[in-house]
Formats: sequence, structure tokens, C-alpha cells
Amino acid sequence: MLDMLRSLLIFDVARALLLAAGSALCVLVTGRWWMRLLRYLNILKRERSDTVDKVRGYRQLTMGGIMIVVPVLVITMVFNMVDRWSMLLPLGVMVSYAILGMVDDYYSLSSVRTGQYRLTERVKGILQMLIALCASAVLYLPQPYGLAHAGITWVPLRGFVDIGVYFVPVGALIIWATVNSVNITDGIDGLSGWTLLVAFAAYGIITFVNGQFTNLMTLSFTLVGACAGYLWFNAYPAPVIMGDLGSMALGGILAMIALQSQQWLLLPIIGAVFVVEGLSSFVQIAYFKWTRWRTGVPVRLFIMAPLHHHLRLRGWSNPQITQRFVIIAMACAFVAVAFALQP
Repeated sequence: MLDMLRSLLIFDVARALLLAAGSALCVLVTGRWWMRLLRYLNILKRERSDTVDKVRGYRQLTMGGIMIVVPVLVITMVFNMVDRWSMLLPLGVMVSYAILGMVDDYYSLSSVRTGQYRLTERVKGILQMLIALCASAVLYLPQPYGLAHAGITWVPLRGFVDIGVYFVPVGALIIWATVNSVNITDGIDGLSGWTLLVAFAAYGIITFVNGQFTNLMTLSFTLVGACAGYLWFNAYPAPVIMGDLGSMALGGILAMIALQSQQWLLLPIIGAVFVVEGLSSFVQIAYFKWTRWRTGVPVRLFIMAPLHHHLRLRGWSNPQITQRFVIIAMACAFVAVAFALQP
């Protein structure tokens, strides 16, 4: 019996690695076609008036996340869906946020005039939270629709704890926060792609160690391969970026993997770069508004938020920021995996 289980696990690992390689190859093969299509449709990001974009000297194609979302969707539905209907929910969340991000990206195009009809930050935030609440509520349903033992959460160094119905609002907050943090991180070439690759790889290892979530392990490594293929086109100086379409979609599915694996408490460690980037923007806005209310003179803590723009304006180059942030992300991922290995 033990030998049979070991053989099944080895087969699942081999399949996950093959799908990772397949998704990377698929993105590499189709990436040029997607870029030609985006260029033909004039999907160019509007140039901002700040120093960061002036230094770049050119406008980039946006909505590049489509070259990740489509291969992951197709490969998962073809090779990772048999007897694994739980994959429908993370894929549904990814597609929902991709559509919302595509609409938001549309209003950032250089060829589109922003006027009365546009997706405001408030409307976007409400729609993001609605998707997150629906996904979290579905997860709380009993199997086969939701999680087995919904509300059970693994706490590092303590074990499993049942938080009951509080799982729904907590899960929604995690999805919403992850989507926005990943979206904020997608600001310089290679940064979001690399940090997402590290995060998905960490959850691939964690779900492998757990042994009960082989479907999530396969999905995680499929996403690792897709992010690796995307980085071929997003290397500095990159002609294409993920845009909200890609960053919101991948942030949503990362949060879903964390929640479905019941290891979401490790997500702030694995996604430490996302947390810092998101907090830097939040603190910048909050401090600016507070000082304006308090003294009448608004003050900024950073030259420009999020943090990667502040560092760039302080003299760090794009490759320096990306490489150093990736080193931090990898170190944090090692810590999270170490916690997950604790009995």
C-alpha cells in the first residue's frame, strides 16, 4: 500500500514538472504572436508624466498577462481537471480578475481618452472585493463544491485550528489584499514575474510536502513554468508588461492556492515583497492625507510610491531592484517552506 502511494506521488510530481515545462514552452512559442496582436491593436500603456517613465523613453505594450493566463487555463483544463473539479474555482477567480484587469488596462491605453466612462479606484475595489467574497464563500461550502473541513487553518508551530465561519471574511480579505499587492508590484521589468515565480514554486513544494493537494501542486508548477516563459519577454528593457490583466489574475490565483492548501498564514512570508510594496503605497497615501488634514501641507514619506519607484529615483537601476527583491523573495520562501515542514 505504501509503495503504491509513493508511486502515485512520484507520478503526480513528474506530471507537474512536465506541465511546468509545457506551459513555459507554450508561452515561449505563443508569446511573439500575442505581442504582435497587442501591437496591432495598439495596446500601448499611456506614458506617465513622472520621472520613472521619462527615463524609460518609450511606451510599453500592456495586457501582456494574457500570454500567461491563456496557456495556464488551457493546460489545466486539459491535463489537471480529471476528478479534480476543485480546479474550477481558482481558474474562475483567475479569469474573473483577468477580465476586470483588462477593463482597467483599457482605460490606461494611450489611444483611449479617459472621461466620464472609466473604472474608478472605488468601483474597481468594490468589484475586486465582490469576486473575493464569492470565491471565499464557495470555498466554505462542503465538498465537492468547497473545501473539506472548511475553516480549518494550519498555524505554524501549532497545528490545525478551526476558525469556522470567520474563514469567509478572512479569505476575502486575503484575496483582495493579494490581488492589489501583486498589482502594485508590477511596476518595473521582471519584478512581478520573478516574485510570482518564486511564490508559486514555494506553494508547489508546500503542497507536495502535504501530499493531499497534488492538484494544487500541479497547478502551482504550471504557473511557475508560465511565469518563466513570460520572463523571456519581460527581461529588461521589456517591450511588454503584465498589466492589470496579468497581475490581478495571478494575484487572485496565488491567494486561492494559499487558501485551498490551508496554508494561507504562510502567504505574507512567501509574498513578503508584495506585502512591502503594498504597504509602501498605503502608508504613502495615508501619511499624505493625514499631513494635509493636520497641517494643511501634505508630506510624502517616499519620493514616489510604491517602494521600487522610490529606490529607482534614489539611483538604483531596474536590474538592481529586481535582482535584490528576488533574493529577498527567495529567502522568505525558504523560511515559509521550513515552517511548512514542521510537524
